[in-house]
Amino acid sequence: MASDPQKLLDPINLAILHELQQDARLSYSELGRRVGLSTPAVTERVRRLEDRGIITGYGARLDLARLGYEITALIEVAAPPSRYPQVVEFARGKLEVRECYFVTGEASFVARVVTRSIAHLQELIQQMMVFGNTRTSVVLSTPIIKETFELGQG
Repeated sequence: MASDPQKLLDPINLAILHELQQDARLSYSELGRRVGLSTPAVTERVRRLEDRGIITGYGARLDLARLGYEITALIEVAAPPSRYPQVVEFARGKLEVRECYFVTGEASFVARVVTRSIAHLQELIQQMMVFGNTRTSVVLSTPIIKETFELGQG
């Protein structure tokens, strides 16, 4: 890792990150044209950003509702510390669990899940109840989704 992130995140690298967040399928030649660098120079900068763990991957964003996963819910699990590894293992192995957070408060974990139906959600909740008490909130809508992070803004 860089000892000084600001040195790594100079204006050109910020521009590279901005462009890749908008369209990760850009060719290196097009990316270089947009940020004012040659193809080899932009390729090397992207490689360094990957090596330092700033760019962690590339992928398509899927509309899970259009794929049949129409229910999104947040499931809180109040598990005792002795069960933490099992909760993580369970969550990691479940397609429906999209994110799982280890949190403070009454719950130990909060999982964001997607399911095909309320019955499917109920089945998943029952599977999670073996780890401790659960509390579930069904998402009615998602008014804000920030797919990109505007660097240099804060």
